[in-house]
Amino acid sequence: MARVRRALTDVPRAETPDEVPVERAYHRVHGDRTAAESVDLLAEHLADYRAIVHRVDAPSLPALIARLLADRGATGVAVPPGLPASWLSAVPDSVRRVPDTAELTPHDLDAVSSVVTACAVAVAETGTVVLDAAPDQGRRRITLVPDHHVCVIRVPDQVVDSVPQALERLDPTRPLTWISGPSATSDIELDRVEGVHGPRTLEVILTGPETAGRS
Repeated sequence: MARVRRALTDVPRAETPDEVPVERAYHRVHGDRTAAESVDLLAEHLADYRAIVHRVDAPSLPALIARLLADRGATGVAVPPGLPASWLSAVPDSVRRVPDTAELTPHDLDAVSSVVTACAVAVAETGTVVLDAAPDQGRRRITLVPDHHVCVIRVPDQVVDSVPQALERLDPTRPLTWISGPSATSDIELDRVEGVHGPRTLEVILTGPETAGRS
């Protein structure tokens, strides 16, 4: 603390951080990519982090979501309040919809097989998906307790190249969750364990006009 005080001796007491411009001369993006190339890079890096990546056009999205839930044997799915209704239109009624409400407890969520959400933005260079608790994503806890997370990214609109570009789209006052692959940790012997701090399985769906005919 003494070193911090000495470093601040020439700073006027009334000065605030906003009054001093900070030079940000670092590269905002590495390389020159088209929108399609950025989406390809995102898919590559998501897969590197052991996320399961799917590509589908918008009309085929409901059927894909229904198949992914069926493949997991899902009996219930957590649903954010603003999730487009059409996304779950192909999911049979036998799969219980669990709305994200204030009454929903961690114990309730622990009995839910899967969660389906949208996202705020995705970063191609890092393979990161960012959630900001918007209505189509729900509160943070619904993406932390269920063991299977299906996240839909609208491409290319929600894909940026770099973290600085992502920050420009995000509101720092919102609860932001940065996801790079399924939850995982390692002990001192580097034994990897998945599903400790969040979903064990992350499936990402890239959907949009550029994904038509690709899977």
